[in-house]
Amino acid sequence: MTDQSKAPHSAAATQPRAEEGVTADDSQLSRRTLLAGTAGLTGLTLGTLGLAGAAHADHEPRTSARAHSHGHGGHAGSLSGRAYSIPTLVDDDVAHDPAAIPGPLERREPTTVQVHLETVEKEALLDSNATFRYWTFNGTVPGPFVRVRVGDTVEVTLRNHEDSWMPHNVDFHACTGPGGGAEATTCFPGEEKSFRFKALRPGLYVYHCAVPPVALHIANGMYGMILVEPEEGLPPVDREFYVMQGEIYTHETFGSSGLLTDDYNKMMDEKPEYFVLNGHVGALTDHYPMKAKVGEKVRIFFGVGGPNFTSSFHVIGEIFDKIYPNGSVDQPQKDVQTVLVPAGGAVITELDLKVPGRFVLVDHSLTRAERGLAGWLEVEGEENPEIFEEIA
Repeated sequence: MTDQSKAPHSAAATQPRAEEGVTADDSQLSRRTLLAGTAGLTGLTLGTLGLAGAAHADHEPRTSARAHSHGHGGHAGSLSGRAYSIPTLVDDDVAHDPAAIPGPLERREPTTVQVHLETVEKEALLDSNATFRYWTFNGTVPGPFVRVRVGDTVEVTLRNHEDSWMPHNVDFHACTGPGGGAEATTCFPGEEKSFRFKALRPGLYVYHCAVPPVALHIANGMYGMILVEPEEGLPPVDREFYVMQGEIYTHETFGSSGLLTDDYNKMMDEKPEYFVLNGHVGALTDHYPMKAKVGEKVRIFFGVGGPNFTSSFHVIGEIFDKIYPNGSVDQPQKDVQTVLVPAGGAVITELDLKVPGRFVLVDHSLTRAERGLAGWLEVEGEENPEIFEEIA
C-alpha cells in the first residue's frame, strides 16, 4: 500500500442562486412532483418506482459512474494503490460516486496507511430546486471510503478548512481508543491534527464527526465508512459500490426552493424533511446510477450515517445472495430480502445478477421514498425468460 498524498483542498463551492421569478406556489412543490422530476419516482408506487422517465437536462448522469472500470482487474489497475477514495469533485454537488472506491487489497502483510481528511463546508444541491450548506469530509457525502487490512496502522490527519464556520473532528468506529480519535482531532477552522490507531478487528465501520451537537454534524453530512479487510481479504466480486443513507433536517418544508437552512429543533424531535442516499435527492438516480451487467456479482457496502433512523435496506426485484450483518465479516447469511441497518451501523451485501433491468435501492420504510430516498442499479444484458418474463 503506497502512502497517500494529501487530497487537494476543495475550491470554494459555487453558490447557485434560486431561480428568479419563482412564485410562492412554485416553491411549494408537491412531494410527488419533486421526486418525479429529480429522483425519477413518477407516481411513487411500487409498480412505477423503477420505471421512471429520463432525468432533467440539468441532472444528467455524471460520466465517472458510467465510465468507471470495475472487476478485480479494473479496480486493481486504477485504485488499489490508494487507501481511500478520491472521487472527482463537482462544485455544486456533494454526492460521492458509489463506484469510485479503492479496489480490494492485494497485499497480505500489515503496513502503515496514511489517511488525509479535510472538513469542508460547502453550499451544494439538495434537489433540483434547492441548495443546502453541507458539512463534509473532503467535499463529499458520504466522505471518502477508506480501505485497510486488519493489523494495519492507520495514521489519520484531519484539517479543518479555514473557511469553515464550525470546529470539526472525526470518530472512527474501527478505532480502539478515546473517542475513536475525536478528542485527538478536534480542530477549529484552519487547524490540523493527527493521530494513529491499529486496525484490530476486520469489518465495515462507520466514521463521523463527533463535535457537539454530534447529531447536527452528522445530519449535515459528516459521515463515511472504513473497511478493515480480513487477512485473507473478501471473496472476489465483479463490482463494488459505496452507499450511505442519511437524514437532513431543514427549517423549510420538503420541496422548498432556494438555500435551505438546518433546523436543530426538528432534529431533536427526529422529524427530518429529507431522507437521502449519498447526500441528496437524485444522487444515485439522476447523477450516479450504479451500472452492472447480467452474470456479474456485485457487492454493496451500505451504511447509515443517520443520525437517528434505522434503515430497512432492500433492493426491489432482487434478493441478497449473501449479507454480512452489522458489517462483521465472520458469519455471512444467505438469501435475505431486507436487512436492518441501525444509525451508525453497516452491512455488506452481495447480489448475483441474473436478469436485466432497473433495480431500485430503497429503505423499505417506504414513506421515505416520498422524501427523496432512492437509488438505481441498472443492469444490462440478455433477457432470461426462464427466470423472468412478462406474459399477456
